Amino acid sequence: MSKIFQNLKYDLPSGLVVFLVALPLCLGISLASGAPFFSGIIAGIIGGMLIGAISNSQLSVSGPAAGLVAVVLAAISTLGSFEAFLVAVVLSGLMQIALGFMKAGVVANYFPSNVIKGMLSGIGIIIILKQIPHALGYDRDNEGDFAFLQLDGENSITSLFSAIHHVDLGATLIAIIGMAVILLFETSALKKVSKIIPGGLAAVIVSVLVSEFIFKKIPLLAISSTHLVNVPVPNTLDDFKALITFPDFTNIMSPPVWIVALTITAVASIETLLCIEAIDKLDPEKRITSTNRELIAQGIGNTFSGLIGGLPITSVIVRSSANLNANAKTKMSTIFHGFLLLASVLLIPSLLNKIPLAALAAILLFTGYKLAKPSIFKGMFANGKYQWIPFLVTVLAVVFLDLLKGVGIGLMVSVVYILTGNLKNSYYFKREEYEEGETIKIRLSEEVSFLNKAALRETLDHLPADGKVVIDATNTTYIDFDVIELIKEFKEIKAPLKNIDCELLNFKEIYQINSNFVSSTH
Repeated sequence: MSKIFQNLKYDLPSGLVVFLVALPLCLGISLASGAPFFSGIIAGIIGGMLIGAISNSQLSVSGPAAGLVAVVLAAISTLGSFEAFLVAVVLSGLMQIALGFMKAGVVANYFPSNVIKGMLSGIGIIIILKQIPHALGYDRDNEGDFAFLQLDGENSITSLFSAIHHVDLGATLIAIIGMAVILLFETSALKKVSKIIPGGLAAVIVSVLVSEFIFKKIPLLAISSTHLVNVPVPNTLDDFKALITFPDFTNIMSPPVWIVALTITAVASIETLLCIEAIDKLDPEKRITSTNRELIAQGIGNTFSGLIGGLPITSVIVRSSANLNANAKTKMSTIFHGFLLLASVLLIPSLLNKIPLAALAAILLFTGYKLAKPSIFKGMFANGKYQWIPFLVTVLAVVFLDLLKGVGIGLMVSVVYILTGNLKNSYYFKREEYEEGETIKIRLSEEVSFLNKAALRETLDHLPADGKVVIDATNTTYIDFDVIELIKEFKEIKAPLKNIDCELLNFKEIYQINSNFVSSTH
């Protein structure tokens, strides 16, 4: 507990930065999902305050996710109402809790690091592509739309060209000022100050002051309301209550509702585990999150979100990365950002609506650069093709498709390269020109699995007749039964037919198989 209070000087400013980033994303994702405007804010509040409190991840931030936009949009249309969709959200939360108790979080251990790094870099590129138009004052595409094919009919590339033709001078200068402030806080001169006041927070404060007290007096530079944050302003308690929607449980036995619930469970759980794995790798203190506890926390969060009209929740990379870059130390930052989301819509919505979107774009552009900086690509290329090819494929697939498809394709490519490397490294074959009477040595590696069977069979089948072969298992601790059967078949049947003298070394210590085979080993 004392550690939490010791780190408040870092966590509270970090939470404020995350709140500023999360606010337009929550609103944008609601709009893109075809859901009520306030549903994203509800999900953000629960993701921060409730999931943040239960999870043992110190840096990840949960909230409505761009990766679920297509699922939510299609589900609301299929089920016919948002109230029916909320039932599916509640059910998905209960399913996630069950997965956590079943210890399904172990799946996270099977994500290769090159794919995780590719996912992070891909998201970094997406952030840069999506935020450049906002930095230039072209806000036609909603914040929170991370898809390559945009809802406005353009894509991430064509949107850049459109933005160039619709530059808003005031918004562009705000973005430049914001980036300048962030970069200034990165210098050694202000390094100590930036640990207390994150550069992103300073950028927003300076941008609002410049916009309100300087640009407003210059018609050419004045920021219009279309380029500002747009939070709903409830004037009375009844107005606030009207923003909340409740699930219609008369739909609970509907098969389509259960299908949607299963879909949300699968997508939200995988996205969460990917994010947790990625943020743990970025954590300077190298803390490890319990993935099973995270699934339970996400499940509880989604259950409550569905009960009071919120969107589905996952752990999200963009806000988590912004949290990390703002020098957060513990999960108090996440919890504080959730509290600020709640307080802001109740107390100061009008003040928030003075924040230029271009100022937030400056923070996100810096976050995107941190995730996809050139040194990451350079390091991956230095690790060899077995690392950089799956990495690069993941990056491209995440950018042009989406996070889950990108990671899936990256995983498939990574598995192919793992299998290829495994096949090549299953044994050492001493290559010499084949001559009659020659001794050929095949030394097996430490582990020989069924995946090596095809390559070993190919080698044995092409050994020259009238020779001698020694298969050495001295350094081997595991040989798959299928491989043992293959070697046995070669020694007892194929080798005598080709007049090959086959000698086996140190197989008895690994496996006890039939007496004829064992008696012939040493």
